[in-house]
Amino acid sequence: MNLIEPAGSTATTDCVKLLIVDDIPQNLVAMEALLRRPGLEILCAPSGAEALELLLEHEVALALLDVHMPEIDGFSLAELMRGSQRSRDVPIIFLTASPNDPVRAFKGYETGAVDFLHKPIEPQVIMSKVNVFIELYQQKQLLKARNEALEHALKLNETMMAVLTHDLRTPLAAILLCADKLSLDLPEDSQVQRTLVHLENSAQRMVRMVEQLLDFSRIRTGGLRLHTTDCDLAELASLVVAEIGRAHPQATIELQVQGDAHLQGDPDRLAQLLSNLVSNAVLHGGDAPVLVRLEGERTGPLRVQVRNAGQIPEALLPRLFEPFKASFHDSRGLGLGLFIASEFARAHGGTLVAVNEDSTVLFETVLQRRPR
Repeated sequence: MNLIEPAGSTATTDCVKLLIVDDIPQNLVAMEALLRRPGLEILCAPSGAEALELLLEHEVALALLDVHMPEIDGFSLAELMRGSQRSRDVPIIFLTASPNDPVRAFKGYETGAVDFLHKPIEPQVIMSKVNVFIELYQQKQLLKARNEALEHALKLNETMMAVLTHDLRTPLAAILLCADKLSLDLPEDSQVQRTLVHLENSAQRMVRMVEQLLDFSRIRTGGLRLHTTDCDLAELASLVVAEIGRAHPQATIELQVQGDAHLQGDPDRLAQLLSNLVSNAVLHGGDAPVLVRLEGERTGPLRVQVRNAGQIPEALLPRLFEPFKASFHDSRGLGLGLFIASEFARAHGGTLVAVNEDSTVLFETVLQRRPR
């Protein structure tokens, strides 16, 4: 007995492939005639083995499997499909001429079927179900294409940003050298010297932005490499605190060290981690003191804490370490400082967190003695 009566269809879809598996040739012919339409390629297989060969060569939107087939039946074929990375997500509709049996239907769904239909099948029923899965497949392919285009654009933008920021360092260095030379050659006029100071400060700020963009680009493209050596984090922290203190004479920064602060790490990245956290604390802590605390035992990890006055809105805490969150920074930055600090902490085996405690904000990470 034939499976169904052929019928025509005027529906059109994007080019997709549909797999039909049945050991009765008349059923294959009837199903192909029913579903044939422009833009739809129908693959027919008279056995489970040939179906598997087709699945190795083609990506299909839907598989229609007859349950009763010699050697490899529909249930076994479905299990083999689910075991393959290439075909594991292909939707499956089982077709059977057996009487309605809840146990067999349950077995069909258990092997990954999305539907279980009994012959003879109404043409409108099978066509409507096939159309649904074709539309889902087209939407999935469209989303995949958009994601690939977006990923390509992001990679291109990151590459351009890396090249641009790298090339900007040379003219910025020239500006700083010229400003330094002018400060020596020009008269000791207070207005002139103030202008030169503004020029130098702006150029230094641009240098920091460029370095942050370079770090951001390295992190996003997987190009960040650690140059590890024996580090004394207490010594690095002392240098960072002194440097930030000179840039912000009004700030009060206290450094506390308890235990052993030595570890294997990248001294430049660790110094940048500390600098970003302390600078952030100074900028957002008002006139209150900033506390930098290092604590660790020789055989255990090293705890790093930076505390400043203030509070961060609870709704913003989960996104605090995302890049370009300028709402956490003033107009002098790009919103990359905390993101970079978080990534440098992760590179040294730690996770940077921020919590509100009483009337203060605590930034904390626990670094491993040896980077992972």
